[in-house]
Amino acid sequence: MARKLKCDQYEAMFGSGTVRSTRRQRRRFGRIGTDSIEQRNFPQIENVLTDLTKELDEIRCEMLAVESRAGALLEQIPPNRRPSARNLLHYIALRRHDIRDLQDELVRRGLSSLGRCESFVLANVEAILSLLNAESDKPIEPLSDTTIPVDFASGRRMLSDNTQALLGLIDSNRPSIMVTMDGSAAYNYPLVRGLVEAGMTLMRINCAHDDETIWSRIIENLRRAESELEQSCRIVMDLAGPKIRTGPIEPGVQVLKWRPHRNAFGCVIAPARIWIGPNVAPERADASLNLVDDKWKALAVGDTLCFQDATGRERRLVVVATSVQGVWVEAIQTAYVTNETVVHRIAKGNSSTLNGSSGIAGGPMRFDRIPTLEIPLVIHKGDQLRVTDAKQLGYPPKFDTDGKMLECASIGCTLPAVFQDVCIGHRILFDDGKIAGVIREATASGLLVEIVRARSKGAKLRADKGINLPDTRLNLPALTPKDLQDLSYIATHSDIVSYSFVRCANDIRQLREELTRLNQEDMQVILKIENQQSFDNLPLLLLEVMKSPAAGVMVARGDLAIECGFERLVEVQEEILWMCEAAHIPVIWATQVLEELAKSGLPTRAEVTDAGMGSRAECVMLNKGDNIIEAVRTLADILKRMQTHQIKKRSIFRRLHLAEHLMT
Repeated sequence: MARKLKCDQYEAMFGSGTVRSTRRQRRRFGRIGTDSIEQRNFPQIENVLTDLTKELDEIRCEMLAVESRAGALLEQIPPNRRPSARNLLHYIALRRHDIRDLQDELVRRGLSSLGRCESFVLANVEAILSLLNAESDKPIEPLSDTTIPVDFASGRRMLSDNTQALLGLIDSNRPSIMVTMDGSAAYNYPLVRGLVEAGMTLMRINCAHDDETIWSRIIENLRRAESELEQSCRIVMDLAGPKIRTGPIEPGVQVLKWRPHRNAFGCVIAPARIWIGPNVAPERADASLNLVDDKWKALAVGDTLCFQDATGRERRLVVVATSVQGVWVEAIQTAYVTNETVVHRIAKGNSSTLNGSSGIAGGPMRFDRIPTLEIPLVIHKGDQLRVTDAKQLGYPPKFDTDGKMLECASIGCTLPAVFQDVCIGHRILFDDGKIAGVIREATASGLLVEIVRARSKGAKLRADKGINLPDTRLNLPALTPKDLQDLSYIATHSDIVSYSFVRCANDIRQLREELTRLNQEDMQVILKIENQQSFDNLPLLLLEVMKSPAAGVMVARGDLAIECGFERLVEVQEEILWMCEAAHIPVIWATQVLEELAKSGLPTRAEVTDAGMGSRAECVMLNKGDNIIEAVRTLADILKRMQTHQIKKRSIFRRLHLAEHLMT
């Protein structure tokens, strides 16, 4: 009865034909809509449908136009990768628009919101238009199948195929695990075997550290573990790239301190163990030094080394072990020694002191290899800092006798060529962004920086700390002479080359030329997105790297957070994931994943959540640490659990035990 009254009202308002039309629209909207005809009158519905169809058709036309304009670029991409390139262009065209209102209208009618369309953009738009056309008296002309490069099934398959080509034969729904090797892995086979056994599927070697001898030993250990465990693990080697770092600082005093181990009450519970010899201590030592002219060779167990330390106090060292490499001595008192400290040997069983020389064997000796204490620059907000060529040693501010500053602090830069690229007003960041400044003067010989962010009590700036210039377009070669030398080794020993400091498409072309020169044009490549330029140029980088047989992208969140700003990191890493999915290119989620677990053995709650978020990538990378095997096991467990809940951005609904409790 109520329905008849409602129809009568429509007939009274719009005429008898409206009722039949309204009933027909109700039947149609029952298939695709959630709003009842009682809630919306027919002209309003028709207008909304027309507007939705028109807006989607305009977006579709722009997608095709962008693809058409990029015809010459698409011709350069191998035919098997061309559908992915076309899909990426369609996604770029879509994301030029703010479609939030459109998405709301589509969801209200039970249609796709386009929120998970990355891998099949045009097909998703076309599917929505086909449903809207079914309700329209003036349908939009559908596209032919050949015009749509990728559909839902083929989009997922392309990403899966590209992932397996780059990362190896793995579970397509479960990310791989990459682990960075420390140089100690060259001499620790159980560590490498344990990592493979725990779930490591890619082993990363950073060419910024160690040398070919160490790298070869690490690779030998991996191949042995693969053979014994009958498991596969690929090798990824990072090119170091140009590193902009702070230069050396004026040296401080040469002094070495050791102290015994004490309990909370200050009582000695264990002596300090000091290694004396020309080589590195074979195990952990509280201090390590040498005696001039290798006079340690004359020492025997039970001998005592007697001396006055730098504070003028009499101190003793007792020899407890000897070897052909050096000797171990122990101390139960704190001491400070320098290269000027005079040492006397007292033979075993003799009770002589420095004041009674009858038991002293041989002549006086001196300590050698005393380290120079680095005195960092203490930087405060509001200070000025001069940045110069690294050939000039850094130094703290200089004052006159009245305390008036004569000269501000200075620090060197290892790549002074960047001075030509910076402009006044550009930001400059030091030491992972702990210190931030703005450039106030810029010349070819140096920069004058005003510090705008530092710790309230001052930040310590040391040598060999990173420098970032996020606002500056740097004209530096992505491949350094060291990279070219390392590339020869990488080409014959590694499965994948990881490209640091990539910023533009030409950088990728240069790498491909070098690989061709080495007869390794089929080498697989990972692009490290770690600076503002590479992020800004990401679509062009993806289109260029598609010319390689297999390629991936690493979200290097450490430097990326510094360059883009920590507050922007979340959205930046999301955008990288979206763009790469549109290009069907696998992503490596990197930097500080389960870092606290790897280092201390206990994860934080935040990093466990972060590791779970990494399941949307195709690979998750862990860095080194004393508990790295446990970190790999934990990560593998997290990823295994998450693969039943999520594929990329799309949630998948397995049966939840939690949902059963209410009904039992």
